Amino acid sequence: MTNRQQENGNGGRRVAVREGASHALLDDVAKQIIEQLQEDGRRPYATIGKAVGLSEAAVRQRVQRLLDAGVMQIVAVTDPLQLGFPRQAMIGLRTDGDLEAVADRLAEFDEVDYVVITAGSFDLLAEVVCRNDAHLLEILQRLRAVDGVLATEAFVYLKLRKQTYTWGTA
Repeated sequence: MTNRQQENGNGGRRVAVREGASHALLDDVAKQIIEQLQEDGRRPYATIGKAVGLSEAAVRQRVQRLLDAGVMQIVAVTDPLQLGFPRQAMIGLRTDGDLEAVADRLAEFDEVDYVVITAGSFDLLAEVVCRNDAHLLEILQRLRAVDGVLATEAFVYLKLRKQTYTWGTA
């Protein structure tokens, strides 16, 4: 199993990417705990325990195991507009060479909050959050300078209609 945890420039934690993580932690109770936290990440462990039939201590232990295993993380989801980042875009990238190395390099950019390897007309998709259009242009220039990036296409967000993190568990 490999584990790559990346830090952003402000010392904040980025998503821990675990490849081949065991699904042994995901029994029905663990899934119920995750769903409870997806509804409200600040829900008290005692309240979750009542909903899933465990003690507060047992919920605390299970949550810690899920966090340690990289199955989930508990974060504050912010509105970029209200934090002074009025420009967001999804950038499609066509690449050449080691696709995962290019993806890893893009993930190092502080402005990039999402990177996925895709199938289709783009090899990678990267979501960026920017201060303004000039900042977006500067990011695009930096992305185009990454070894292996052949072309980029930016899809500027005009209005966010839906964003959710409550898709539940399988």
